Amino acid sequence: MKSFSQWRPHPWHGLDVGAEPPLRLNAYIEISPFDTVKFEVDKKSGYLRVDRSVRSSSQHPALYGFIPRTLCKHRVCDLMDGAEQGDDDPLDICVLSERPVSRIEILVNARVVGGLPMCDHGEADDKIIAVIEDDPLWSEVRDISELPKALIDRLMHYFLTYKLSPGKEQNVAIGEPYGFEHASKVIEAAMADYDEEYVSEPERRNLTP
Repeated sequence: MKSFSQWRPHPWHGLDVGAEPPLRLNAYIEISPFDTVKFEVDKKSGYLRVDRSVRSSSQHPALYGFIPRTLCKHRVCDLMDGAEQGDDDPLDICVLSERPVSRIEILVNARVVGGLPMCDHGEADDKIIAVIEDDPLWSEVRDISELPKALIDRLMHYFLTYKLSPGKEQNVAIGEPYGFEHASKVIEAAMADYDEEYVSEPERRNLTP
């Protein structure tokens, strides 16, 4: 008998992390490059909520969302210099696509190539960078070093400025972009942080090969 979800699963807790973590993952998309409003999954219901209107004129350079069943807490924090704690959210991911994708609340087959070590008011808030697995332009990329520098600069500029508001202090920093090797450590740490927070000990034993 074929199995399926009778009810809509919670996108953070009810979806699989992906086919082959930390390399091949599911990315749940909250924001497209065409959005001028920041959407974010409501942690209780799993539905999208309007988090804020973006004050700047810049738009997100990539599909943006998170990796299901991940959490940024102490293990993720330990991997970032200067961070005091994780941001207590799922691990964020930017997914590059050659074709324009305007829909959100979708799942994307993503292959990880690196990430950005973003520290937001003392909280580790890494941005994993990935490509759509079979993308005609980006699918041959294996590491962030193979991406155009201008594209990485654009991503960094967006994350450094999209929260800017007149009269309010900005305390966001992004370190040197990292490749797949370090990105894999961040993803594995976020998966372990999630399991510690949300998976019971009997369930963890059953998941262990």
